[in-house]
Amino acid sequence: MARTVTRPTLTDVLMRQGILPKQTLDQVLSRLGGVTAALGQTLVSEGLLSEEQLARALATQFDLPCNLLTEFRVDQSFYDSMSVKLMQRHPFIPIAEHQGRLAVAIPDPQNLLALDELELLLGRPLDLVVSPRSSILASLERSEGSSQALRELEAEYRSVLVKEDERGEEVLTMDHEGEDQSPAVKLLDSILLSALQRRASDIHIEAADRATKVKLRVDGILVPAMEPLDVRLHAPLVSRLKVMSDLDIAERRVPQDGSFRMRLERKTVDFRVSILPSVFGESVVIRILDREAITTGVSTLRLERLGFNAEDLKRFRRAITRPYGMVLVTGPTGSGKTTTLYAAITEMNIKDDKLITIEDPVEYQLSGVVQIPVNEKKGLTFARGLRSILRHDPDKIMVGEIRDGETAQIAIQSSLTGHLVLTTVHANNVFDVIGRFASMGIDAYNFLAALNCVLAQRLVRMVCLACRVEVKLDQTLAEESGLDFEEYKDVPFYEGKGCQECHGTGYRGRKCITEFLDLNDEIKEMILAERPLSEIRYRAVTGGMITLRQSALRKVLEGSTTLREINRVTFSEEG
Repeated sequence: MARTVTRPTLTDVLMRQGILPKQTLDQVLSRLGGVTAALGQTLVSEGLLSEEQLARALATQFDLPCNLLTEFRVDQSFYDSMSVKLMQRHPFIPIAEHQGRLAVAIPDPQNLLALDELELLLGRPLDLVVSPRSSILASLERSEGSSQALRELEAEYRSVLVKEDERGEEVLTMDHEGEDQSPAVKLLDSILLSALQRRASDIHIEAADRATKVKLRVDGILVPAMEPLDVRLHAPLVSRLKVMSDLDIAERRVPQDGSFRMRLERKTVDFRVSILPSVFGESVVIRILDREAITTGVSTLRLERLGFNAEDLKRFRRAITRPYGMVLVTGPTGSGKTTTLYAAITEMNIKDDKLITIEDPVEYQLSGVVQIPVNEKKGLTFARGLRSILRHDPDKIMVGEIRDGETAQIAIQSSLTGHLVLTTVHANNVFDVIGRFASMGIDAYNFLAALNCVLAQRLVRMVCLACRVEVKLDQTLAEESGLDFEEYKDVPFYEGKGCQECHGTGYRGRKCITEFLDLNDEIKEMILAERPLSEIRYRAVTGGMITLRQSALRKVLEGSTTLREINRVTFSEEG
């Protein structure tokens, strides 16, 4: 017991190792209400600490060995006595067995209840080794046992499928068999769990000629989730999803949309399902809405954490504190527009103001804000909901997206009659917005009178801090990026070489790059006078506007991202 009493805290260890200053640790702890158990994971999720650093610190704190499991594979013999699912659930992996004791790699030696449960389930005393959570999961993915488990599923599936026909009744059979016996249920659970652990936003299940491919969208990029599956697994997987989403399992020729909710890893997660018929079978995309992770993130969500440059941050903050007018955020799908608006809302004084949102769907849940989900089947469209909101005495309104002229018209009228309206529209940059509204038949004078500012944004992937290395500028890449090689050849550039934390991609997490146009009187007059867009753009840039390309280049020169990444997201001729 004496060792427990004298054990240093995680804060002590991190300070002693010089990883984080006391002030930062105290700030995070105060936000957590002094709950030290959640400190490590919070520091990792906020990007203040890498998983590798956390593992080393916990190993020091508990006087345990640390193993980063580089290229480690689980011994095949362990799969005979323990299941892959158990290893994924805790998570842990067996390393070695000696004289009746089992050495296991675990991410969190503080979780005594889970360790006691594991010792009971495995039926032998444990020797603990601390490893990063992502390394444990990566080792499981690498190990033969994962593919063996899939082969077992396929074998089990074939035995279930023998008497089934092509109409989809196999799912009903599986449900009668019970969820524990159904391989489609097990396989789908495994896919969903893997997606959550890898921070994926979407899961793609695609039927090909001879196989079914499962991919995950992580940080905006599609990556394979596993080896291609036997094509015979495709129909039961899709049918299982249809049953869960209350869709018609017999209909395979028209698109279908639905949703379901599951309890995974001790939390509830919502999934939106879209199914399209394709040449080789139905193609499925599942959007993951991890509300608990989002709500936790929103409580600490601030604009400066999204990646804004200092000038645009100051201007945008000034725009959202105005008493009325329209604040417009623009960009393609998945560019973080909604997150930016929610960060803006969390910074507003919602105690004194009535704030109402209408969204499709409500992705983040905020206390103190009335949030209305669009329900087009029941006739609740953006336009109809917005009309009702105006009778609800709001001070500030957020409209998830302006899709049609009617919604645009009501939003403009609302901002002209004393409300601050925050909204989004799909356009490529701040100047395309003007043409977008004109195409909806909106009068330019009223639109410009209502508009306070336009913020265009994109998301770029950040270099993984765990494997970041300095690299020399490549001349060909510099020319492709529109940079003068002679000017930048001695400037340090950084890339991620790929590690377990970033699943070999070299990138981890995303931040936004922004282009902010403040609609001052001069710009409005130029637009109304129908001056060429190039002239208006030149005037805005000379007036201090930072273009998307310039914002992206700043991130590269700071060492946060790479030239290849910004070339993927922006054009070099943009500035």
